[in-house]
Amino acid sequence: MNTADLGLPVDVPSTALFTDHYELTMLQAALKAGTAGRRSVFEVFTRRLPNGRRYGVVAGTGRVLDAVENFRFDSGVLGFLRERAIVDDETLDWLADYRFSGDIWGYPEGEVYFPGSPIMRVEGSFAECVLLETVILSILNHDSAIAAAASRMSSAAGDRPLIEMGARRTHELSAVAAARAAYVGGFASTSDLAAGFRYNIPTVGTSAHAFTLLHDQERDAFQAQVDSMGRGTTLLVDTYDVAEAVRTAVEIAGPELGAVRIDSGDLLLVAHRVRQQLDELGARNTKIIVTSDLDEYAIASLAAAPVDAYGVGTQLVTGSGHPTSSMVYKLVARAETADPRSPLKPVAKKSSSGKTSIGGRKWAARRVDEYGVAEAEVVGTGPVPVELADRQLLVELVKGGEVVGRESLDVARERHAAVRAGLPLSATQLSRGEPVLPTEYV
Repeated sequence: MNTADLGLPVDVPSTALFTDHYELTMLQAALKAGTAGRRSVFEVFTRRLPNGRRYGVVAGTGRVLDAVENFRFDSGVLGFLRERAIVDDETLDWLADYRFSGDIWGYPEGEVYFPGSPIMRVEGSFAECVLLETVILSILNHDSAIAAAASRMSSAAGDRPLIEMGARRTHELSAVAAARAAYVGGFASTSDLAAGFRYNIPTVGTSAHAFTLLHDQERDAFQAQVDSMGRGTTLLVDTYDVAEAVRTAVEIAGPELGAVRIDSGDLLLVAHRVRQQLDELGARNTKIIVTSDLDEYAIASLAAAPVDAYGVGTQLVTGSGHPTSSMVYKLVARAETADPRSPLKPVAKKSSSGKTSIGGRKWAARRVDEYGVAEAEVVGTGPVPVELADRQLLVELVKGGEVVGRESLDVARERHAAVRAGLPLSATQLSRGEPVLPTEYV
């Protein structure tokens, strides 16, 4: 797997340094103590959803699998660690041969989750599992936050397509990951070519205000664009006077004009005026695309407007106010010795600050009512109840160090649409509320 598939520059040889310093110092100490080889189970979960959110969306699973495959300590990485004296020679020797050989289970990408859901479970020796903590959390926290925002926006948009266009509002590598997560959450396309190249997401785009300003007259800009891209192109009509621009656009492209884009003003009012004007000019099939700092609330407010598509940037790539999912990666079980036959013992952090966790290797299932609508997220550490056996959520992603759960983005995108449709209707409400499903521990 090429590191470019992670949204990384092609000259980055591995993902091994996408970690925190203390992961390696813990490894060194555990090697010296003789505990590094103890079989361990780590789980990724969140204690709470962002304030007011009804559900979370799992995204980034595919990128995690790529990251695990590329987690290698090559000569350049080892040289850096040696030069900085981050770990001792014994640990460097161990790292030189590092290959994750354990198992990873997780909610499939596009699935929804709730507080306490064991979103991902990583099993192997303590040493090999602890090193993956930071990179796994980095990917899942970011991508799941973007996908959750995208899901809310796509729900608000209904059947109208959404265009991801936030590349200029975030880090260049985050932009690629954000476009991928947005596609999982329901967006139809992206303006980011790197995302299109790496993940085969449809890309769209025509022109910005600068193209209009380049020309002596708006008419000249429209003519140049139509000559280049054809009558089905999208013309940006709010550089100067919208009504005049729409009139000019139809004069040049005719009723075959593909779309007009509105990027400022009172979008509800302007969209109605533009639709009326287009119809009067005979351009009844010309679509209206709106942009301009949209979020799920603005999209919902335009539900009654004659809008055909939305372009979303800043609010999407920042998680619409919640740029992280607050996921954690906790040790929940470990063997008492390095003997692979040693039984697992549940362990958990105890704290009075609200950061407690529940020990034990967990399974999860979603109970549905008589109509097939989800009614509870059930999490347990013992035998799975018979009635929930075919409702289990975790799937095998990595077996014995080999990726077995890779799938296409389209599969994840379709899964999310289906799963969201199976939640109670209140899941799509934008008003603040509690998680739409309770988490029950058994």
